[in-house]
Amino acid sequence: MNNLYKIFLSLVLICSIAGCSDFLDRNPYDEVSSGNVFNSASLAETVVISAYSNLRYDYTGTGRDLLNWDAFASVIDPTDAHIFLNYNYLTGAIQSNDASFLTYWKRFYEGVSRANDVINNIGRVPDMTDALKSQRIAECKFIRAYHYYQLNCRWRGVPVYLENLANSEYTRPRSSEEEVWNVIVKDLTDCIDCPDLPGKYASNSSDYGRITKGAAYTLRGKVYLWQQKWALAEADFREVGKLGYSLYPGNYADLFKLAQEKCDEMIFSIQMEELSGQGNAFSYTYGNWMTAGGGNSSFFMNTKFVDTYEWANGKPFDWNDVVAGYNSMTTQARSVYFLRDNITSTEQSTMQIYGADMSKYLSTGNEARIKAAYTDRDPRLLATVITPYSTYSGGFSGAAIDYSPRWPFRSSSASPYDLQTKSNSHFLYSIRKFVAPGREFLNIAFNPIDVPVFRYADVLLCLAEALNEQGKYQEAITFINQVRNRAKIAPLNEAGNAFVAVNNSDQLRPRIRNERKWELAGELQLYYDELRWGTWKDDKFADGNGLLEAWGTPVYSYVWGGSAYLKWPIPASEKEMNTNLEQNEGWN
Repeated sequence: MNNLYKIFLSLVLICSIAGCSDFLDRNPYDEVSSGNVFNSASLAETVVISAYSNLRYDYTGTGRDLLNWDAFASVIDPTDAHIFLNYNYLTGAIQSNDASFLTYWKRFYEGVSRANDVINNIGRVPDMTDALKSQRIAECKFIRAYHYYQLNCRWRGVPVYLENLANSEYTRPRSSEEEVWNVIVKDLTDCIDCPDLPGKYASNSSDYGRITKGAAYTLRGKVYLWQQKWALAEADFREVGKLGYSLYPGNYADLFKLAQEKCDEMIFSIQMEELSGQGNAFSYTYGNWMTAGGGNSSFFMNTKFVDTYEWANGKPFDWNDVVAGYNSMTTQARSVYFLRDNITSTEQSTMQIYGADMSKYLSTGNEARIKAAYTDRDPRLLATVITPYSTYSGGFSGAAIDYSPRWPFRSSSASPYDLQTKSNSHFLYSIRKFVAPGREFLNIAFNPIDVPVFRYADVLLCLAEALNEQGKYQEAITFINQVRNRAKIAPLNEAGNAFVAVNNSDQLRPRIRNERKWELAGELQLYYDELRWGTWKDDKFADGNGLLEAWGTPVYSYVWGGSAYLKWPIPASEKEMNTNLEQNEGWN
């Protein structure tokens, strides 16, 4: 167990003794009540860890039933139950008083408040060295910057508080989007300039998991991308590599295993432990019912996104290359290609009624034909998605058993074992990435694998974007190819390969965006990218997009609610408490 987590687990006990139990639960608008905590180094450290703990919200059991940011992006879809429970934003029927807006407004400002406690008070701790105070302030300036980053990505201008106030004094108007970006840059610059903040921790360091200059450069570079300050972004992303971060040299699929959770690719990760409720949430929300401990199948990979993965030689995927005439068929008719071998007469009758073109069915070769559509594609596809008739080692039954997604579903308890999900009445793309195989971890809530917030592949692709937007597309390609080479797919501008030829920045731009999606799907980064690129409406709300069967029939469709949706509304209750808050256009 790492040192950070030992401190965190003792936080409640220490605070109860010291009279500071409000640090874990305090409303961000409550009056600061630090009491005697900053009279002792050991107690002050609990406040620092409290600031860190707020970062875990999206990644642990506490956030399981809340929002997954990649489900707002175009790569992942909520289940049909979740779309109405937590994702009304995607149905065109949400109001500014929806609970989700208030939940995250308060949650992000809670993070700001906890960081402010440290930044403004730790200097008076008598038994802490000046160097350690400086380091802790730098860490909390990153944490404050990160929460303001989250706020600004969604609301595009929010009130800025760099100190904690009495409840009645939280009445400032919104700063502009640009002003908030500049506040974030100032905090991150202070982190980078802090001589006591290390650039990187060794994997065996007791301080591994704390903020580093590498994390600060990465976040500041992302802010510069938002500001379209391409040269400054380029400079920051280059600095990250100088600090010793590098791509994991092995297979992409292995990157998200326990053995690699502290490899040199991980710039900043949320630390997990094999304790109830303290493991990462993804095995639960991404996992299926056959995952050890019982996954919830809360999310599936978007079908249109799955179809974007190229062949390994860089050729764009086209269903007609696998099955002649596929694209011209109705979605119901082409469901025939996804049927299992040797279906029963009853199953055949059901599929005919559904609309499958049973004249195309192969009783002993149907599975092999559809599997060819996923063979020799970008290997990141099979590492991210449980594709039809591939295998997933599940451990729900008490033993590791290989299951396969087959249609129609028959049974998960008898051979051949069919993969069972929460939405088994539909044939959907279950998620493999981050989901524990076999009996690796026996309880969903105990999954101890750290979850990356920033990793070096992300930085390389951000660097490529910054270079490309300056017209340096040829140099940008060299950094993209580092990521593609690790993925074992054809590099861009490979000699004699027309599929990967790039001749200018305009041609490279969509390739960079696709590369980010293939590399980072499921890591909660892509919603911000699509908002920043201005592509979110077209990417998420494209005609016919939604939760789709593997052959394209919709379970539900997304509904565009208008341009107001590009910014989140100020929560109605916050406007009532602070009348100086101006609502975003279209939400009144």
